[in-house]
Amino acid sequence: MRKSLLAFAVAGAFALPTLVMADEPAAPASPWTVTTNVYGVSDYYFRGITQTWHKPAIQGGVDVAHSSGWYAGLWGSNVSNNQYPGGSGLEFDYYGGYNGKINDDWGWTAGGHGYYYPGADFNKAAVPFASEKFNSFEANIGASYKFMSVKYSYFLTDWFGLTKNTGFTDDSKGTSYLEFNLAYEFMPTYTVNFHAAHTDVNTKTLGGLDPSYSDYLVGVTKAFNAGWVGSLAYVKANYKDSSFYKPTFSFANRDTLSDPGSSRVILSVGRVF
Repeated sequence: MRKSLLAFAVAGAFALPTLVMADEPAAPASPWTVTTNVYGVSDYYFRGITQTWHKPAIQGGVDVAHSSGWYAGLWGSNVSNNQYPGGSGLEFDYYGGYNGKINDDWGWTAGGHGYYYPGADFNKAAVPFASEKFNSFEANIGASYKFMSVKYSYFLTDWFGLTKNTGFTDDSKGTSYLEFNLAYEFMPTYTVNFHAAHTDVNTKTLGGLDPSYSDYLVGVTKAFNAGWVGSLAYVKANYKDSSFYKPTFSFANRDTLSDPGSSRVILSVGRVF
């Protein structure tokens, strides 16, 4: 909130020559907010699927927001080369959009979100495909009511490299993600989290398998002093065709993963600056 400037007057011009210094008026609050964050997680699950082959990850980002509602940010994490072969083992996200407010209870959002995996390509797999990047971009729109929200994301690119070149019946543009989220502070500094969503993949394998699936999360977040945050969450994915995901074969070597969306309890600890 902007602070009002305090006006003052000098009275008694002929009073004793005592010098009175007025406080400097406070500078107007900036409409911009910049925050950074860094986290450690026991397993990086993205929309119900591990991105680190069930290994820990270090993550961090920076967000810029304007009081009008516009926002933008960058975020990064390590990922597994088993899933993103030939790359640097990193994921970088870039995003932006607008958060609107209808009243104190209702809000809405619209924006875009990009995913970038430097160096990773299907043609660097142990059994090479044609060249196809994993980089993707989606547009999104959503609404919120108090502590609940719904959001719909639509991929304007192929869904993480699923195309005819990589063994599918068609390209995967138009894949969508519909999610419901709840974050309720049931007591000071404690928030219960619930998430349910469905990924509708807009293509199938040449064998007719559908990669579409649903994912769920139930957890609790605790805020500590000095910006520290900890959370514990149970996550799981349910597949339309489980044989597409179970087991999952590594692109980079002969390692296999029995189930990338298996039920897990994930610990996260981090700090917001």
